[in-house]
Amino acid sequence: MRRHRPLSFGAEILSEGVQFRLWAPDAEVVFLTFADGRQFPMMMGPDGWFELTTAEAGAGTRYRYRIGDAFYPDPASRSQPDDALAVSAVVDPNAYDWRDGGWQGVPWAEAVIYELHPGTFSEAGDFAGIAQHLDHLLALGVTLIELMPVAECPGRWNWGYDGVLPFAPAQRYGGPEAMKRLVDECHQRGIGVILDVVYNHFGPAGNFLHAYASRFFTDKHHTPWGSAINFDDVGAANVRRFFIENALYWLDEFHLDGLRFDAVHAIEDTSTQPILEELGETIRTELPGRLIHLILENDRNQSSLLGNGVGGPGPYDAQWNDDFHHALRVALTGAAGGYYDDYARDPVARVGRALAEGFVYQGEASPHRDGRPRGEPSADLPPSAFVNFIQNHDQVGNHAYGWRLPHFADRASLRAAAAILLLSPAVPMLFMGEEWATDRPFPFFCDFDGDLAGAVRKGRAKEFAGFAEFRDEAARARIPDPLAEATFLSAKLDWPALDEPAHAEMLAFYRQLLALRRKHIAPLLAHSDRPQGQFVRLGAGGLEVRWRLDGAELTLLANLSDEPLAATQRPGRGELIYRSHEAVENLPPRFVSVTLQGAAQS
Repeated sequence: MRRHRPLSFGAEILSEGVQFRLWAPDAEVVFLTFADGRQFPMMMGPDGWFELTTAEAGAGTRYRYRIGDAFYPDPASRSQPDDALAVSAVVDPNAYDWRDGGWQGVPWAEAVIYELHPGTFSEAGDFAGIAQHLDHLLALGVTLIELMPVAECPGRWNWGYDGVLPFAPAQRYGGPEAMKRLVDECHQRGIGVILDVVYNHFGPAGNFLHAYASRFFTDKHHTPWGSAINFDDVGAANVRRFFIENALYWLDEFHLDGLRFDAVHAIEDTSTQPILEELGETIRTELPGRLIHLILENDRNQSSLLGNGVGGPGPYDAQWNDDFHHALRVALTGAAGGYYDDYARDPVARVGRALAEGFVYQGEASPHRDGRPRGEPSADLPPSAFVNFIQNHDQVGNHAYGWRLPHFADRASLRAAAAILLLSPAVPMLFMGEEWATDRPFPFFCDFDGDLAGAVRKGRAKEFAGFAEFRDEAARARIPDPLAEATFLSAKLDWPALDEPAHAEMLAFYRQLLALRRKHIAPLLAHSDRPQGQFVRLGAGGLEVRWRLDGAELTLLANLSDEPLAATQRPGRGELIYRSHEAVENLPPRFVSVTLQGAAQS
């Protein structure tokens, strides 16, 4: 089976040779150059397009574009065999023979997402290394892996959010063929693959679009990365087309099961049809009948974009629910400062609202955002419109040292957080290593040089200067150097630690919870498009949440405080699915129970 998504940008193999197309509206003359030094003038067409079809090229041909005295990689390159700054290579998508013809996808009701960084998840640090641990993920109960961004960028290591060539899987991970093999093997083993894509900015090194396609950007809007990508100014049609084709390319040519769209709140667009709407609707139209999952990261909490037309009006399935993470983190650890201050008042009630209704902020004023309203009403959305988590790359890596949750929470709190996450109806997401409570950090890392390297170091130190523990210059000096190889290597998962009793115990606990979810909760979610979640506070730190799911009632009872809670409330009626402590008169600290009533017998 072959898979090929024809593109209007870049290099396409045709029967008569290879067609090269570049949008360069600021250029007057463009040459296609090969690695052997041959050069071919490209024909200029309307609207700044340059095109050439030649039989002198084929699969594997290495090429660049010359404009004036400068040479540039193809912005739509499918492969960068050396690095992001060097030559591009022609790829024949039909050269890979897919073996996953029977793959039907993962129903969203069965979704258990596992976020991982391709460079630090395995010992090898590449796509092949991920495949070596699929047995572990299957035994855990994972149904979807979510790859952090893989688009090519300069350097030996990077989180992935500095990509500059969004069609080229990074060569450091194995390149396009290796990525296809990973997806193919995942599908044959019953695991889907979601990719994190970045459409709000390009990285700070290796992005040459300003030199010949300045209309790719606009000064109408400004972002943390400078001028915004142009989705609503002169020339925006080609820019929008570039990113829509990119999304379709990943889903079609790489047979991915979904995309996670990074920080879409940073996309500025005043068009009649904003790019997010066009993007989601085009994917649904172009790829009908497939189980494709589209997930947003969106600080604006726009419920109108969610639901995939079933549980809600928008084309996207779900959003990463930061509100759930922040409220639970404050309730269990007392976290304070920054965005955690938005959850400081009655954090247990805010956990309850996140579990029952999705967003905590549904239009209320956010103190962290200077009192500006945040969010839209979400109580009418089903739990499946929210991806909940207790760790992810941001929430770990945003800490100066990249410390994970076990550094801040004791064992009982970790178990309570995991039980609430995995036995509630929202889609759960784990961050690599969480399932065995790894001690390895996940600090921020990248690999730049020159002035940019110095700017990154200074920016990282400045970012934490406002925190009390880093006001002292000596304390800031202890923050890991984001450009050091040692910082990158410190994030590599410690797979041998699985044999240590404490880690093995936590892994067994996660497997137990996910087995309970698979048996009791997932079957109820397929027909629960309309939510009926309610919560009540119990005493100082207690919480009861009830959901009506496909005619059944799921009840979660928790004591998130450090003190026993007088048991005026007992675990709900029906079958006891899980209880953290044996029957006691009062509910101990970090107590969690889950019961189910009215479900059909499994």
